[in-house]
Amino acid sequence: MNERVLWALLATLGTWAVTALGAATVLFFRSPKPGVLNGLLGFAAGVMIAASFWSLLQPAIDRAAVLGMVPWMVTTAGFLTGALFMWGSDKVVSYARGGTPNRMAMLVTAVTLHNIPEGLAVGVAFGALADLSPESLLGAATVAIGIGLQNFPEGAAVALPLRREGHSRRRSLFWGQASGMVEPIAGVLGAWLSVYMERLLPFVLSFAAGAMILVAVHELIPECQREARTGAYGATAGIVLGFATMMLLDVALG
Repeated sequence: MNERVLWALLATLGTWAVTALGAATVLFFRSPKPGVLNGLLGFAAGVMIAASFWSLLQPAIDRAAVLGMVPWMVTTAGFLTGALFMWGSDKVVSYARGGTPNRMAMLVTAVTLHNIPEGLAVGVAFGALADLSPESLLGAATVAIGIGLQNFPEGAAVALPLRREGHSRRRSLFWGQASGMVEPIAGVLGAWLSVYMERLLPFVLSFAAGAMILVAVHELIPECQREARTGAYGATAGIVLGFATMMLLDVALG
């Protein structure tokens, strides 16, 4: 295996592990208390909204400009396509279930889609290295570390809502970590195809952002407000805190 591809694989296995650690937070809750889980569900929505801009749309705009594309055109097309994809997926799943919506399937799919371009970004960072000197590897590793830290709240953003829906801790943990399973696959692909994949990244990043915004606004925010009487501002505070946490990680770690 090419050394750059191997480094990309190791790095994205690490980011997947951090996703699993975030999902493991579900093990600390003995029972799904409505007030606490409303706040955590709001936190998940805040994380997804912030990640949609700072982790996905802003990098897509910047990358499109560097590649000589029309940034607003590429990102808008990708964003709307991602939202339409999630809407269509929801309709298909609902039809298969006799009209019953499956918001958890949408949530897992949205976070998984978000993790694909993150894995690609790590793979491209390693695949595009001119050499494997410690300085070059450190620069690519910084990308992986930043994405890994962001993955912690994302793992929780999947596992905790699943627990809210009545799933067992084990099942919630499994699906929470599974949402990050695509990162090593995408990382290897990005390393192999770093030269060609670069022109696709703006659209892919925007696509994931559109999918995440649709799920956060259509599913998570209404759900976290479902029992607002148990704490009028608990869910809202969770949204604000989740947004601030993800914004801090994205801006501080670039």
